Amino acid sequence: MIKMTLTRLGAAVGGLALSLAAGAGVASAAPDLGPAVNTTCSYPQLVSALNAQGPEAGAQFNKSPMLQAGLRQFLASDPAKRQQMAQNVLAAPAFAPFMGPVEQAFLTCNNF
Repeated sequence: MIKMTLTRLGAAVGGLALSLAAGAGVASAAPDLGPAVNTTCSYPQLVSALNAQGPEAGAQFNKSPMLQAGLRQFLASDPAKRQQMAQNVLAAPAFAPFMGPVEQAFLTCNNF
């Protein structure tokens, strides 16, 4: 059960990032998850971008080994799995406050 929760959390983090990368994640019924699903950014690039785009969200992320593991899992997955993980995140209201900074991180991570 705990492993399932960690997996969902990881998927949620990745999906949150994906939905944020969509641009209109909250406002749109079907956000474009492409930037997150198809990212070529590395974990360090995404973390640097998240810290720059949303220092508060970055600080919370940096304190959470579960969120860090989730992002690593997301990035290690193929695009089909990333898409599935992103959908899981969209279904988790707890991640709504992180959507903006995560979206920006996926949109700008190539600059880091």
